[in-house]
Amino acid sequence: MTRSVLGLFKLRIGFMIMITALVGLVVTPGPALGWERVLTLALAVFVSSASAGAFNQYYERGSDHLMARTRNRAFVTGALPESPGWWVLMAVMLLVAVSTTAWVLNPVSAFFVFLGAFFYAVVYTVWLKRRSWLNIVVGGMAGSFAVLAGGAAVTPQIGPLPLLLAAVLFLWTPPHFWSLAIANQSEYAAAGIPMLPVVVGTPRAAHIVFWSTVALALTALLPVFFGAGWAYLAGASAGGGYFVYKSWRLAKAPSRETAMAAFFASLVQLSLLLLAALIDGLAR
Repeated sequence: MTRSVLGLFKLRIGFMIMITALVGLVVTPGPALGWERVLTLALAVFVSSASAGAFNQYYERGSDHLMARTRNRAFVTGALPESPGWWVLMAVMLLVAVSTTAWVLNPVSAFFVFLGAFFYAVVYTVWLKRRSWLNIVVGGMAGSFAVLAGGAAVTPQIGPLPLLLAAVLFLWTPPHFWSLAIANQSEYAAAGIPMLPVVVGTPRAAHIVFWSTVALALTALLPVFFGAGWAYLAGASAGGGYFVYKSWRLAKAPSRETAMAAFFASLVQLSLLLLAALIDGLAR
């Protein structure tokens, strides 16, 4: 039961989104925040992300059995019972996260915390996932809002560094997810989900992934011109170069193997970039 509940809230994704919020905080020039404010931001983003993750699984409980990667989720297997109480729990989690952020930090940061959950739960899951190949492009803004929530926690006037890192997160999501979608194209097609490779075919999707990754890697270098230091430059260059190389191999020879290699390279790229941004911000 415990494992089912933990899986429901997508805690690994929530942890990564929490880190992006802390990166947004660290890179933003301004007065240092006390530990209680930093903790508030971290927990609020984590809890709001968990509420959106639970919403995603509960909303899609009737269709998750169509795909191998989702058919073992708790509501599909019956490990967790269906109940209107889940809606109440998700709403309370989001309300507590947003209201606490507004009270301890400021309303602007709270608004971005809300937008992150809203874009994943409603814009992506409800409005776009089964309607448009742009689903993950627009829905991917959820991660960008976490960075902006961190930046706004320092000052509501968002500066260039958090804005650029939010843009990096926005550009990262499509090639990251499209690589996975190429590897699982047949499953998405069978489930009637119009992910990019289902709509345009694997070869074209692989080339789009490559050029999207190039745009991501170049954009990730822009913070260097707005105050980011050598540590950030090293992380962004190494991670971006690695992801570009793996996506180039995907474009040259599209297959499940090269698609999964590009997918894992996207995780490496993001991890290096966030770690480098943290080191760079803390060193200033």
